[in-house]
Amino acid sequence: MVPTLAGRVQTRLALLAVIGGLVTALVGPFLPAAAPLSVRYRDGYLVLAAVAALGIGWECLYHLLMQWRWEKDWPTLFGLATLVPEGLLIWELLRAGAIPGLAGTVGAAAFCTQFLAVWLSAWLIANGPMRVPLLRWRFRGGRLV
Repeated sequence: MVPTLAGRVQTRLALLAVIGGLVTALVGPFLPAAAPLSVRYRDGYLVLAAVAALGIGWECLYHLLMQWRWEKDWPTLFGLATLVPEGLLIWELLRAGAIPGLAGTVGAAAFCTQFLAVWLSAWLIANGPMRVPLLRWRFRGGRLV
């Protein structure tokens, strides 16, 4: 079954909330930044929230693009490769100061570390272990609720 738009959005938000939240909590103390730990956590979760909010728009765009594909779905590798445009957009928004709540600047190394850790973790969970406890997820078009 091909995931529906609603299923893709639900899955993305759930993975970012659960997996992204845990990975951000684990990676936060090790981010290469001179800021205090509380600032690193705040900035990390604000970036995570921005990725989630913009992710709804990305899913709409991806859904539109998939309508021209025969099977109406991305190959798995395309799903992994989408980290590049999404990461670049978030990085440009960070550099422009367009993400509300960030007091200072987030360094490139800290951003790349957190973004890649969250993105790869969520992608790996979605394409593997998530399918074990949620056996019917695939048959409901990716919807979780």
